Amino acid sequence: MIRSVEEFIGSARWFGGKGLVSSVVDVRRVGSLGSTDFDGTPYVGIELVTVAYAQGGSETYQLPVAYYSERQDRLEHALIGMWEDDVLGTTVHAYDAVHDREVTILWLRAFDEGLQAEGLTFHRIPGYDLDLTTHSTLFSGEQSNSSLAFGDDSLMKVFRKVTPGDNPDIEIHAALTRSGNEHVAALYGWLEVEGSEETGGEPVHLAMLQQFLRTASDGWELALASVRDLFAEADLHADEVGGDFGGEAHRLGVATAEVHDALAGAFPTDTWGPPQLTTLAETMQRRLTEATEAVPQLEPYAAALREKYDAVRHVATDEVVQRVHGDFHLGQTLRTVRGWKIVDFEGEPARTLAERVGSDSPWRDVAGMLRSFDYAAHAVSIDVEAGGHANQIAYRAVEWASRNQGEFLAGYVEASGRTSGSEISSEQRVLLEAYEADKAVYEAVYEARNRPDWIDIPLGAIARLTGRPSSPEENS
Repeated sequence: MIRSVEEFIGSARWFGGKGLVSSVVDVRRVGSLGSTDFDGTPYVGIELVTVAYAQGGSETYQLPVAYYSERQDRLEHALIGMWEDDVLGTTVHAYDAVHDREVTILWLRAFDEGLQAEGLTFHRIPGYDLDLTTHSTLFSGEQSNSSLAFGDDSLMKVFRKVTPGDNPDIEIHAALTRSGNEHVAALYGWLEVEGSEETGGEPVHLAMLQQFLRTASDGWELALASVRDLFAEADLHADEVGGDFGGEAHRLGVATAEVHDALAGAFPTDTWGPPQLTTLAETMQRRLTEATEAVPQLEPYAAALREKYDAVRHVATDEVVQRVHGDFHLGQTLRTVRGWKIVDFEGEPARTLAERVGSDSPWRDVAGMLRSFDYAAHAVSIDVEAGGHANQIAYRAVEWASRNQGEFLAGYVEASGRTSGSEISSEQRVLLEAYEADKAVYEAVYEARNRPDWIDIPLGAIARLTGRPSSPEENS
């Protein structure tokens, strides 16, 4: 069994340890759905799999397993393996259950009933009647988790990498749903397993069920379409083309500000004075040092970046910090007929749970979205056959990004309780620019390791943010 599970997880798109030497050291069944007698009723074991790494540390992944006494040809693509199961007392054929429509309905029924059994608790937020006549469709684009739509009625996200404690995606959706916030998909319920000795007594959140946004369009894809429209109109500016995104960017800024204000009302806030701001600046400096070692192309900009980070130390006004999104970009937004919705409040996957649920400055989220607009523009420009028009394409990409960054920020400032008037303060601007530069440095490292052909996107942004030439050669 261990070997089969190890091979399956190692090849799964949601496994975060690819490229590392790892081994499965434990598979623990924490609950089940269905019947164990194989009388035609499906049976699912909720397995928590512990993966240990050769360089130290471990992670826990959730693997819901559909068990059958006979091989299921329709699920061959989701086969984990075949072994003797101690609980069922027979040889079983095991499949990743999220691929199996015959068993996923068990989750939906359990949410509807508010089931509590074998350590599993299906929490249900009242106020909406689930459609139990639908079947599930697994989303193919999901990576770190697995999401299933039940018809066009509800959406279930199954968390793959799990940690003890409250999942921030559930925690924030629950708070905003109860407050009636219109910028998130309403939460219908969540699944957790009770705490144990292995989890330090903390529960582990396994899944969440929420409103399915029938009319939703992905924010990133909409932005890319707008950039393509601009590039196709050689004699028009960004605010003149039919696919101008400025209005949407402004509305997204308003939605972001209103979500931030709602989070400040739903969760405790804090303040960062000189000690905390100094720590923030030092953290950014340290990341830059590490990044420059990994990406030598950052060196020409290092001095100017350090000036931006040092300026954070001298912010005289205490910064109010709160719960934020933590990993905010266009891919975390959906445009519906009722406006913008913000999704996936889990935070950066690489950060610890304590970091993801801790207070931070909302300007980090704003900076993340400003970088996302820049990425959208330049991602399209990379794919365009510019020929002799490369300079024009580069200019228009910057024009599109600048317009939409400005509109987003204007919408945010207009609606935010953190700002007064129509402008952010000079000290807020210092924080925003530092966060934006820090994000671009992170992107440079990511692209150097994963997509070298894209490294000019963050490097170009850093050049504009620092006012330095866009290539090392221009420094000479």
